[in-house]
Amino acid sequence: MLRSFTLEYWLDDDWFVGRLKEVPGVFSQGKTIEELESNIQDAYQLMVEDTDDLAAYPTQTKEVQLET
Repeated sequence: MLRSFTLEYWLDDDWFVGRLKEVPGVFSQGKTIEELESNIQDAYQLMVEDTDDLAAYPTQTKEVQLET
């Protein structure tokens, strides 16, 4: 399945660093924007695989209040 995400990126020294805005925790980097796009795809795939592994465990949810 093909999905669209927003890649937010910036230049840090000589590296393109980026994150997927819609998927918290998915960051990567590359020497070129093309390498960043490829690496962010890999990072996303790893996150999806980790999430699939969690499906084997029963989960619960709880509302919590956090001070901001």
